[in-house]
Amino acid sequence: MVEHVTGLTELVNHYLGRYAISLLSLFHLTPRHPNRPIPEHVVMCTVVLIAGTILALLLRSRLSVEKPGASQQVAELLLTNPLGFGIKDLLEENVHHGALKMIPFVGSISVFVLLSNLLSAIPFFAAPTAEKTVPMSCAILTFIYFNWQGVRHHGAGRYLLTFAGSPKKLGDWILAVLLFPVELVSTTARILSLTVRLWANIVASDLLYTIFVGLFSMATVAAWSKSPILGVLVAVLPATIPVAFIGLHIFVAIIQAYIFTVLPSVYLGMATADEH
Repeated sequence: MVEHVTGLTELVNHYLGRYAISLLSLFHLTPRHPNRPIPEHVVMCTVVLIAGTILALLLRSRLSVEKPGASQQVAELLLTNPLGFGIKDLLEENVHHGALKMIPFVGSISVFVLLSNLLSAIPFFAAPTAEKTVPMSCAILTFIYFNWQGVRHHGAGRYLLTFAGSPKKLGDWILAVLLFPVELVSTTARILSLTVRLWANIVASDLLYTIFVGLFSMATVAAWSKSPILGVLVAVLPATIPVAFIGLHIFVAIIQAYIFTVLPSVYLGMATADEH
């Protein structure tokens, strides 16, 4: 299967590819595609980081208490909103100890996932989250962070005991022998769950868009070969259907970013929960 590569990736590799090869050779690494050592998802992740940084700097320069602008209001809705699905809202709902201190990390991951998902809705760009290593990286960072917060809150020993149900009596300790490995596997499996959920949905959304546009384009060519008038009529489909799929893709992008905010919030709440 031929991998589709955007023009931006080709351009970046044309000018920076030789430097990437030199850097990789220092670590005795060989790129999978020597003529394209900088992968598509790396280029797109860089685009997301640059765009996100520029947006954050522009937003910071326009912050106002008296007269908040449209961009500030949108940013505030991402943090908190009447529907209760903002980043701050979800953390405060699930985490009962120091939720505000966790906003920078959870918010950064959430905004990165949102911008990455939306990138493919722009012509000549691709969503980096459609490459499984990107969602996996976000999932691993989330896994490390919520476990670290659990250790900070409980202490290493007490946090490990939470995987065994925090046993106190003899019967609890006997059950803990069975419970501990199950909870350990279950917690570690969250990496796979977060990765597959995000990656599969973005890939499916992109794939549906490509397949349907291709099918309608073929129908247009076939109709045109029979009658130019019929071809023009059928051409309305490939011209309008992509708009609907772009709307669907934007919806999926927002939902997946929301899920990647909810689940880390839930995991953080579970890791820092006290016994009752």
